Amino acid sequence: MGYRYQVAAGLIIALLAMYGEGLGQGRGNQPAPSARSQAPFDPTGYWSSVVTQNWRLRMVLPAKGDYIGIPISAAGKRAADAWDQAKDEASGNQCKAYGAPGLMNLPTHLHITWQDDNTLRVDTDYGTQTRILRFNSPPPQSRKRSWQGNAVATWASRRGGAGGPASARYLRVVTTDLLSGYLRKNGVPYAENASLLDYVDLFKEPNGGAMMVWTSVVEDPVNLETPYIISSQFKRQADGSAWEPTPCSAGW
Repeated sequence: MGYRYQVAAGLIIALLAMYGEGLGQGRGNQPAPSARSQAPFDPTGYWSSVVTQNWRLRMVLPAKGDYIGIPISAAGKRAADAWDQAKDEASGNQCKAYGAPGLMNLPTHLHITWQDDNTLRVDTDYGTQTRILRFNSPPPQSRKRSWQGNAVATWASRRGGAGGPASARYLRVVTTDLLSGYLRKNGVPYAENASLLDYVDLFKEPNGGAMMVWTSVVEDPVNLETPYIISSQFKRQADGSAWEPTPCSAGW
């Protein structure tokens, strides 16, 4: 009986320790390190899209019905084929293609800053959108749907093998509470119950520059037959001289 009590006591202590960590406490009830202090790379500064793939689809407004490269479902095709640019403009829905699932693949510049030690702010000049990435905290209680939704971020690592050293460190972002919008400016839709998972990696170049790869995984059981995965590349800029805010546009 004594052994069983010892095991039970050990389990209770372990659970309490895990509970304390879940509340953001470190050892000795000290506050957990901030996301900023734990960052494996510096994502801040100005970044510019590098449009080396899908140029035609990103730099020119695709024709209605052009959903090449997207695993669109029958329901998604019906919605895309009914797209009406003039109707979007008349109803004030020019930002439907600027939601988080498609935003990073638009030809935009980024300005990334730390809003506080546990919150990254990502601004785009194309469409003047703002994504708020919160670390170490759940989405706000008053959750409302929006183009950028509520995003929870974590620093994560990939391992070469079980128990092996980390081979890369990256940013992982889960976004919920989205408004329905477009994956492409010609009306290819995603529904408000779509889920978005982003992976952000940084690679240093031999000349001292840096490239950031932003990979988005969109799942939508209504409009997509399989997850839609797309990567966008950004090059770090020395300053904000290329920054040129423009409003959302239903066209180009």
